[in-house]
Amino acid sequence: MVAVDAHAHVIVPELLRDAAPSESWRPSVAREQGRQVVELSGRKITSAVNEFVDLDVILANLDQLGIGAALLCPWVPLLFYGVAAEEGLARCRLQNLGLARLRERRPERVSVLGAVPLQDPGLAARELADLMAGGQFAGVEVTASVNGTYLGDPRFRPFWAAAEECDALVFIHPTTSGFTSSAFAEHYLWNLVGNPMETTLAAAHLVLSRTMARHPGLRVLLAHGGGAIVALSGRLGHGQRRVAAAGPAPSEPRDAADALIRRFLFDTVTHDPQLLAALVRAVGAERVLLGSDYPFDMADPHPVQTVEAAGLGEEAQRAILGANAARELKLPTQARI
Repeated sequence: MVAVDAHAHVIVPELLRDAAPSESWRPSVAREQGRQVVELSGRKITSAVNEFVDLDVILANLDQLGIGAALLCPWVPLLFYGVAAEEGLARCRLQNLGLARLRERRPERVSVLGAVPLQDPGLAARELADLMAGGQFAGVEVTASVNGTYLGDPRFRPFWAAAEECDALVFIHPTTSGFTSSAFAEHYLWNLVGNPMETTLAAAHLVLSRTMARHPGLRVLLAHGGGAIVALSGRLGHGQRRVAAAGPAPSEPRDAADALIRRFLFDTVTHDPQLLAALVRAVGAERVLLGSDYPFDMADPHPVQTVEAAGLGEEAQRAILGANAARELKLPTQARI
């Protein structure tokens, strides 16, 4: 059994400032006093504590964690939702070219999620169809909201319809900047609380907007153990049945919200074996995929050991470490990659 990391980020060389020094939108990656520093839009980011660009080093680092294969996805600021859609499309295509090249280099160890310009959902839907038709991509990464609009909004319906039709895996990741309260600037709360709360809001929005119900074939992976969505499933169900004016008709199943929440896929980035065990009990081992959040400081430093310490039993552990990823990524021979 090969362990498969379903939550790992990369910056492809094709996007780096070195490739086009006059284009200031590109990130640069350097070493300062022995530490990796990413510069983007005039900001220096030091939270990526492991190699971000060099594929061989990334895979060697994952080897040290007992991980034999990875689903690589973009660094969230490089999804480019803040520019005009056509410019975003051009940048996404450049990034997708780089991601496809990574997969071509190490197809036995690398799967990839691409990027589409979701600020224009119709354009994103067409680009997703083209991306999936090429056979190189498992799906796409998107953020919990796009320029402040959460993913259950009607404007995103073309994208979700395309994702279902193409059988694309959609990985929902926080924007990392979803809340403006000054409290989030303290104690690293924008990350510790803000990131999982963004995921929670996105998942709840998809459930209560009936997006998940309208598209029963959707495959949606939630970052960071789904945030608090499972803990809130009872509350959401009650609100759906008794309070929300836009809730389902009374004839729908009383557990509609619970059932829809359990259709999501969840990564293991909970940082606590007992919490991971509770997640597995709630949604089933078949819905949980190993994840690390590489290369960031908030990554699980020992993701395989977290799964092993959860006391899940051999079959569930095998599913989470690799078999579920093999199924969702359509890898050959049950993750013997």
